[in-house]
Amino acid sequence: MLPDAASKPLGIFGGTFDPVHFGHLRLAEEAADLFGLQGVRWIPAGRPALRDTPRLGPRQRLDMVRLAIAGNPRFELDPAEVDTPGTSYTVPTLERLRQPDACGAERPLVLLLGNDAFASLAGWRRWRSLFELAHVAVAHRPGYPVDPERLPPELAAAFRRRLCPDPGQLASAPAGRVISFAMTPLDISATRIRALLAKGASPRYLMPDSVIAHIREHRFYTEN
Repeated sequence: MLPDAASKPLGIFGGTFDPVHFGHLRLAEEAADLFGLQGVRWIPAGRPALRDTPRLGPRQRLDMVRLAIAGNPRFELDPAEVDTPGTSYTVPTLERLRQPDACGAERPLVLLLGNDAFASLAGWRRWRSLFELAHVAVAHRPGYPVDPERLPPELAAAFRRRLCPDPGQLASAPAGRVISFAMTPLDISATRIRALLAKGASPRYLMPDSVIAHIREHRFYTEN
């Protein structure tokens, strides 16, 4: 019997997305394939905790993500954090998703992170609780896997203890495992895209055309 779609692992992809680009999209797409995810839920942060104030407001960044993921049936947009007062933190977001009227307590959730974000995890608020609420999938460049020797001791211990070599195991529990995966290397950053836009250079082939058109229509990221 095939598993019910609502019981399959769901990817959770939060971020500032200032702006969203092909690096974000490819990470989510490859994770969905590799881990057999029913889909990926994109959650733009309203007010990110550990980053500088975004150049664009929450609603503007939400609209860009909506344009970027349109047409991909495995991607869905969660706008709840945009209107949440105060700073956006990952654990409260996952706690919201664990409510009975959302994903519930038993569905496997897979939090998607890049290697740099995972390396800083010990500085996140209530970071140990993440593993009670979701699995964590860490994307890295080919040939540069997560090195526990370069992590803070507590995080390195959690990584070693929870490391899961088999993607299929993510479906057997709601949370608690860590898995890493090599993704297609795309040297794209939101910082570089903003710099290109600020000087009037083209960001084409770094992000979806629909997002570029939206940025140009509203004159986002210009110096004037």
